[in-house]
Amino acid sequence: MSKVKVAINGYGTIGKRVADAVSLQDDMEVVGVSKTRPNFEARFAKKRKYPLYAPNERIEAFEKAGLEVEGDVRAMCEAADVVVDCTPGGVGEQYKDMYIDAGCKAIWQGGEKHDIAGFSFNALSNYSHAIGRDAVRVVSCNTTALCRLLYLLDGAYGIKKTRVVLMRRGTDPGDAKKGPINAIVPNPITLPSHHGPDVNTVIPHIPITTLAAKLSTTLMHMHAVNVELESSPSREEVAELLSSEPRMLLIGSDVGSTAEVIEMARDAGRPRNDVWENVIWEDSITVENGELYLFQGVHQESIVIPENIDAIRAMCELERDAAASMKKTNGAMGIGVL
Repeated sequence: MSKVKVAINGYGTIGKRVADAVSLQDDMEVVGVSKTRPNFEARFAKKRKYPLYAPNERIEAFEKAGLEVEGDVRAMCEAADVVVDCTPGGVGEQYKDMYIDAGCKAIWQGGEKHDIAGFSFNALSNYSHAIGRDAVRVVSCNTTALCRLLYLLDGAYGIKKTRVVLMRRGTDPGDAKKGPINAIVPNPITLPSHHGPDVNTVIPHIPITTLAAKLSTTLMHMHAVNVELESSPSREEVAELLSSEPRMLLIGSDVGSTAEVIEMARDAGRPRNDVWENVIWEDSITVENGELYLFQGVHQESIVIPENIDAIRAMCELERDAAASMKKTNGAMGIGVL
């Protein structure tokens, strides 16, 4: 079976992780990555043997920096079966017509609006509806985590109402432009935050209200989750349900902070200390009068990466069964093993 040819437009925080994840799969290959600037990430892309492309007007800058490019972004897309758009939020829409003209399928990230593809994706929740599609939006890190969790809880117990407080990192670790930060910022100040409506683009029937604040941290997001359930399981039953899914990682209270989660990933030898799973503090799982409470951590740099891989597999009809695709992705990346 020939491999699906994947291009990554934007080799930054998400793009470089998508490229590495694609390279681990036996049914897909990286045919190109793009950068707009000849920086260290472009040099490392070359070291990893990824064919490097750039916008046509920027090629000269790469040549002056001693970085050979294969061509412009349009040429990269024309060589691909599917392009994963990992450009900054709001930029990806500018490339939509190019992707259509190049004849390749396209995946956008959660920084774009739902309307860009008309379909928002989470592998656990709606994989089958992505099969054969030409355009898909993989939802954001926070929405990915919430969809995974709520899909499992709804299937097992039913959900009456969900309330989530999101404590969001202020920026990514490598983003010096937005720091240092010494504030807690309600973001947005009005309710709900966009995360609840975004969950409903994937799982429409779940009632959910979210509010969010930005904190002076760069490592991870934290969610305080309250779910009113149709039935009343024990905390042990909830823990067993969540631990049965490889993309949920239950940890003990000896890992007492998001900083220690990242250190644990480092000690485990995870690439870039990535945590692709929802991180659930098991001791936080509490059920009172049919209401579930828990804390979960979200590594914003990496949690959406397996979803992009599964989206490629569904869109290109490499695998029609969600569980089979997720098992293959998990196995190749080491998800659920820490």
